[in-house]
Amino acid sequence: MASTGRAAVFDVDGTLVDTNHLHVVAWWEAFRQAGHEVPMHAIHRAVGLPSTDLVAHLLGDDRDTDQDAGISAGHKALYGQYFDRLPPLPEAGALLRRLHGDGWTVVLATSAGGAELSALRRAIDADEAIAAMAGADDVEEGKPAPEPVEHALELVGVSAERAVFVGDTVWDMRAGRRAGVRCVGVLCGGIPRSDLEESGADAVYADPAHLLSALGEGALA
Repeated sequence: MASTGRAAVFDVDGTLVDTNHLHVVAWWEAFRQAGHEVPMHAIHRAVGLPSTDLVAHLLGDDRDTDQDAGISAGHKALYGQYFDRLPPLPEAGALLRRLHGDGWTVVLATSAGGAELSALRRAIDADEAIAAMAGADDVEEGKPAPEPVEHALELVGVSAERAVFVGDTVWDMRAGRRAGVRCVGVLCGGIPRSDLEESGADAVYADPAHLLSALGEGALA
């Protein structure tokens, strides 16, 4: 039975932690090591997809799929070099703590898992405000499928009608829309406002600090 409470579901990479361009560089190098020259701008727009889907999206269905695991492992190893210094976005932790204090149930829904997710949580530094997490290891399909958002809501027993999903990519917005929740976009991941709005964002803010300053209005009022 669904709770009568409210859930604020957050993507993490590019939404709460300033990692999208670190991912781009790590993916670019992993592709290069595997013999592929993939433009960084194309990688940037694919960030937010699960690893296997990102490789397929960028290399196409006619690629040598035997390389997929090696490319993903290369990205994981290269990105892992940053785990001890991942930079939180402005006021990310303060935003989660404020929402928690205002009675929202805060949940993370991310393509990250394992040590990566632990590093992201350390960067946010707001564990006391986070009720649950839906990570890559908890779902069969990642964004833009709705499963990560749906699973996040199941974890805390809140219905879609009582939830808001905050993310920085078109994949986030599409996942939230398919899950039936209101979507809020942030620009700090580097995706244009128009793309977020076309993909389902009800409102768009610059970053967590901007969203924190505007909590008296909109979807998170």
